[in-house]
Amino acid sequence: MRRLGWSVAGGLLLLSTVSHGQDDGSDDTTSHKVSGPIRPATAATTVAVAPGYFLLPIMPGQQNFLAASMGELRPNHFHGGLDIKTASVINKPVYAAADGYISRLKQSSFGYGNVLYITHPNGLTTVYGHLNEFLDPVLTELRRQQYEKQTYELELFFKPGQFPVKRGDIVAKSGNTGGSAGPHVHWEVRDGQDRQLNPLQWGGFPEIQDHLGPILQALAVEPLAITARVRGQFERAVLVPKAQPLPGANTVFPDTVACVGQVGLLLQGFDRFDQAWNKNGIQRVTVRVNGQPHYQHVIDAVPFPNGSRQVNNFVDYAYHMQAGRMLQKLWVDEGNDLPFYTPPGLGQGKLTVEPGKVYTIEYELADSYNNKATARLVLRGEPTEDYAALTPAPAPTPTAKPLLRYDITRNLLRAVVTNAPLDTADVPANLILRRSGRELALRPSYRKGRETTYLYDLRAGLPDSLVLGEVSKRFDRQVMIPAGQETSYTTPHLNLVFGPQTLFSPLYLSTAYRPATAAAPETWVVGSALTPLYLPLRVTLKTTTPPADRERTAVYSVTAKGGRAYVGGKWDESGQQVSFNTKVFGQYRLYTDTKAPEARLLGKPGGQLLFRVGDDLSGLASYRLFVGGRFRLLRYEHKNSTLFTVANDPNAPALHGAAELRLTDQAGNERVIPLAL
Repeated sequence: MRRLGWSVAGGLLLLSTVSHGQDDGSDDTTSHKVSGPIRPATAATTVAVAPGYFLLPIMPGQQNFLAASMGELRPNHFHGGLDIKTASVINKPVYAAADGYISRLKQSSFGYGNVLYITHPNGLTTVYGHLNEFLDPVLTELRRQQYEKQTYELELFFKPGQFPVKRGDIVAKSGNTGGSAGPHVHWEVRDGQDRQLNPLQWGGFPEIQDHLGPILQALAVEPLAITARVRGQFERAVLVPKAQPLPGANTVFPDTVACVGQVGLLLQGFDRFDQAWNKNGIQRVTVRVNGQPHYQHVIDAVPFPNGSRQVNNFVDYAYHMQAGRMLQKLWVDEGNDLPFYTPPGLGQGKLTVEPGKVYTIEYELADSYNNKATARLVLRGEPTEDYAALTPAPAPTPTAKPLLRYDITRNLLRAVVTNAPLDTADVPANLILRRSGRELALRPSYRKGRETTYLYDLRAGLPDSLVLGEVSKRFDRQVMIPAGQETSYTTPHLNLVFGPQTLFSPLYLSTAYRPATAAAPETWVVGSALTPLYLPLRVTLKTTTPPADRERTAVYSVTAKGGRAYVGGKWDESGQQVSFNTKVFGQYRLYTDTKAPEARLLGKPGGQLLFRVGDDLSGLASYRLFVGGRFRLLRYEHKNSTLFTVANDPNAPALHGAAELRLTDQAGNERVIPLAL
């Protein structure tokens, strides 16, 4: 290992040559391991499927509707298939989309819930999620293994020919299980590389009608380099139509946007299907500049599971977290290897605007049925200046003291000083960057009203503090963590291990430690919630007060309002360090859970048992019901915190006599509740 970068007080940055990826799995899949750095995007291959090969698995031959389309932008993932509505009810017949065999199924109270996989002769696999029930003969095998292993949560894999199906066979009943927010079937098509493919790309389905073009919500232009400006500033310009355009409309923005240097274009919009009001995703976006092809993406194939999480790099993640508006980047950013782009290549879509030139930008938005909407925007290249006063200097206020704030975007520090002192030429004073006793005078880049902006490329070195006159602010980023390689960072209070694919791009890392007080236990802050992670970060927390009961003490993520979510962690032998994986930056604390879960029998609807369950801290981990000493299968639905038995279970003992419900939480606390049935 070797030390990188500046000497960091209280922290050590280490680089390891060991290259291994890490993944904590996904809702419906076994763990995948990935190695190596994120590479530039490669071209998507086309999967040939004859029109009509797949049958719509819900209400085939009848008019139907989609609750979600392929590739919609969701928190932390692209939507990987079609959500097919089931008329707001469960237990609709689910039909096999084509000949094949049931290759896999899983029962879970989270994610895809009860999910079935059918593999077809052409090598594709269809996935049916959020099911309520499986059907025989596969149900009999599932029940046998559930009773053998005494668990409801189970994933099974089957051999070709073990459970064959024909196109149109009823293979399950629809439901609302797992992470579903309402009754529907989540339906996917996957290829041999586990890419999620758009089922509508092969001609659509007559049951799903769409004659409406997409709807534009906003366009944006963003500077991407230190010398770039949009409307004279290093700021994103968001352009919103005065009235939301109609579906398929041509939107022309009348105002010319002045800019210069390397800029990126962004877009927000959605699509709708006929007679449906829910918002769906836009499949294809094409950009032409002065009539020439400039950029195109098509969301018809999403690598699963890891590629789906790249949605956080496909959009402007920080802006979405701050402003709530999800803007799609219309360029291939660093760390993006999604196969969406034509032609492929890192950096495609960035635009260099030269002074004195005019750029007519034409946008085309299209859905899977090739309904379109268009938009037009004009950019004008403006001359560059070392320093620009964008507005006249305001009258000085004798009592106004300078106020200093800063943020980081890409590799750039942007410091903004309100009420910076002006010299006789009305030019603001230089900002001083201090580092290890040395100083760098940073000239202002531009001023607007009372605010002066200073820009600095952090690749030249990280400052210790920023100073302007009597105003000083500590620089809280301790080190730059490179992307694409394994890197460790250590302080007296924590250790972080970044894998080759933990980061999309270089990270300017901030960490903090707060010792325990009467109001709160020890607190560790790792990174910023405005920065997304790709694959997991390995975190080790070092506590100054080892817990008395480390078996029941775990790491919890803590929100600004005090909300707690169980993370877990593994303690070392000394009991002073606990390690865990995370895919989000945040604030962490240690809590000890000594209270066992609780349950209350709500009743016996239909002759079955229904319980309400809960746990005050770590959450329910396992649940088992025994009747007369024999195991009885229970289903768990986390959305409403219920446990219930099911009818028509041939392996189950009758629900009468002495029974007990055994509940265990994630801290290992167990409660045994005796029952008289």
